Amino acid sequence: MRKTAVKFMSVFFPNWVVNMAYKALTNPQMAKIREHETLTLNKAHQETIEFEGFQIQTYTWLGGKDAVLLVHGWEGQAGNFADLTEQLITENYTVYAFDAPSHGNSSKGQTSLFEFSELVGLLIQKFNVTKIVSHSFGSVATSYILHKYPHLKIEKYVMLTTPDKFLERIEDVANKVGVSEKIKNKLIVKLENAIHIKVQDFNVSDFVKKIQVENALIIHDKADRIIPIEQARKVHQNWKNATIDEIENTGHFKILRSTNVIKKIINFLKP
Repeated sequence: MRKTAVKFMSVFFPNWVVNMAYKALTNPQMAKIREHETLTLNKAHQETIEFEGFQIQTYTWLGGKDAVLLVHGWEGQAGNFADLTEQLITENYTVYAFDAPSHGNSSKGQTSLFEFSELVGLLIQKFNVTKIVSHSFGSVATSYILHKYPHLKIEKYVMLTTPDKFLERIEDVANKVGVSEKIKNKLIVKLENAIHIKVQDFNVSDFVKKIQVENALIIHDKADRIIPIEQARKVHQNWKNATIDEIENTGHFKILRSTNVIKKIINFLKP
């Protein structure tokens, strides 16, 4: 729907517009899984688990006792890590991945970042992992759940691009849809009533102050058009156990397929 039409509807049907924006926030849109991603996923042992009314697709590539959990971003899926997964297999890691609720090959329905987060916590314990690699909003989900459950202790954690404030995600959706400040505030109230958390308190730069991570690496492209580098810098400033590697020429998605980035991850994860 065009922004001019949204502005008109905002005046006469504000609740309808709020519900439309809420739907955009809670119903991820999926890109087609690429052929090479499917080939990698098909090599895995695949298991479906039930979680919050969803059938969650999980993937396991068995290797050595050193294990890694891969956490994709919002509107992503496990296959996004295909290139990294193949290299981890070569390095004899056991690799775990999954499709979040309403993502990839998991069942579909209205969901939220908070269900995503709780699933990450469940899988950390199910697979007993101490090493994690996350991409984009997967970093929000992971840092939140590690903050919520401080008994979850992680040895090494790689964030491939990271947002900071969840409020910025809401503002981004609001801007794309074309809603007014008034409608955006109504959307925030609706969201907070559903998740029982103040949106302004949902910040990665706050979560990382308390999470139990021994060593962390943030890799973020300086020219990322989806998540500005300033957000990663803010997270880094507040995370005493983290270093940041500001790279170039990958952007937000190509970073997952960059040979140079994959080498950095492999070197960091080594004992």
